[in-house]
Amino acid sequence: METDQSLLHSEQDSLIDRRPAVAGSFYPGNKDELLKELQVYYTHAVPGQKYKHIVAIIAPHAGYVFSGQVAASAYNQLDTGFRYKNIFVIGSSHHASYDGASIYTEGNFITPLGTAKVNLFLAKELVARYPKVFHDYPDVQRPEHSLEVQLPFLQYHYKDQFTFVPILLGTQNVESCKQIAEALKPYLDGDNLFVISTDFSHYPDYEDACRTDKITAQAIEENSVSAFLEVLKSNERKGTDNLLTSICGWTSMLSFLYMTQNNPQVHFHLIQYMNSGDTPYGDKQRVVGYNGMVVTLDSRAESNTQKNKDEAFSLSQDDKEKLLELARITIKTYLETGKVPSIEESSMPAELRVKAGAFVTLRENKELRGCIGRFTSEEPLYQVVQDMAIASSTRDTRFDPLTLKELPKITIEISVLTPMRKIESINEIQLGRHGIYIKKGMRGGTFLPQVARETGWTLEEFLGHCAQDKAGLGWDGWKDADIYVYEAYAFAEGD
Repeated sequence: METDQSLLHSEQDSLIDRRPAVAGSFYPGNKDELLKELQVYYTHAVPGQKYKHIVAIIAPHAGYVFSGQVAASAYNQLDTGFRYKNIFVIGSSHHASYDGASIYTEGNFITPLGTAKVNLFLAKELVARYPKVFHDYPDVQRPEHSLEVQLPFLQYHYKDQFTFVPILLGTQNVESCKQIAEALKPYLDGDNLFVISTDFSHYPDYEDACRTDKITAQAIEENSVSAFLEVLKSNERKGTDNLLTSICGWTSMLSFLYMTQNNPQVHFHLIQYMNSGDTPYGDKQRVVGYNGMVVTLDSRAESNTQKNKDEAFSLSQDDKEKLLELARITIKTYLETGKVPSIEESSMPAELRVKAGAFVTLRENKELRGCIGRFTSEEPLYQVVQDMAIASSTRDTRFDPLTLKELPKITIEISVLTPMRKIESINEIQLGRHGIYIKKGMRGGTFLPQVARETGWTLEEFLGHCAQDKAGLGWDGWKDADIYVYEAYAFAEGD
């Protein structure tokens, strides 16, 4: 390692730094003007919400006068006192098409704020290790803006105390995105940050943009590749006037979702939405949408399992009825007003304030009409039920959004998941009663309790299929992995 680093240092004089391509157009080309403009965006940004363990942000890459405030709101959530080992800045090329992704390895990036240092050792290592996935195509990087526009925000936030890896995707192939994810997934460990650079809808009118961008962001929040791809297809099928794309960096977003899906410790948080029609510089007839988001990795899950191990969890009949009533009122209010009813937390029983996952299922004449859920949560149970009630009624891409006229015909079912606890022996698993979550490193997958009942699998088949099909660890992968169990309390209106 010392020899490689020394060799890299000796080559500094031969480096070709990447010069700014859009300074003076997408953002000010003068250092003082740029700092002043960034200060304005940060002043008006959404204040830091003190999210813990942020592992990624999703930020727009348009001209700053259009998207700068949304980008600042996303970056504003990062703790300036925490130093990431590396920042992977990932975007999709607007100018070139090629297999896989290009990583710039020839030098650093220059902006009006100075030099943004590339981790050249890691950049070259990735290209060498994954030659079918990553390439060194410097020419495709030079005119591209999607990575460049993120750097002044990072420089403003962290000064020069960061190194980054510039990754520019040229592929439009889903399988290639999966391969990129496999290569980068080991770095999703809490010590590195991923910046996914993308705008959302392009060129519909204001109202269509708001509607489309909301649906797309909600699909991302589900942390599901299939949900994301389905909503892109659904948006396209709707034939919205002038909608060129739902999300221009869809391959970058897809690659990241391949890294995070099936991991219930990963949570997406929407920080701010705006589109170009919200600025003095854009009209409302032809807009571009911008979502600023952060992604957290709940590292507390493991430390909490021992605490939860001996804690009993149960719901009384009154608790169940209260949650069902809350779900129905929430759906009705949201369909009428677009707002979530505000609940005074102190009015909720203690069991409904526990942090637990839940699924909300809607049925019409016993036929499925919507079902979305969350395995774990940093929010209290009653809030999760509210969120999932809205999601299942308006965001399940398999169905059209629910209407007020349909609501009286709907039966609501809620499945509450108990907090996970780590087991020491697979003999603790009771088929049909326990759901399982298998985790090794950054890989993980889960099966709900009813999977064992529906399939009739043996315990070994239950574990093997989960390890192989959900966690990607292979049939015997559970044998040296951490295994957690949880239960599901399912109840419905009319029970």
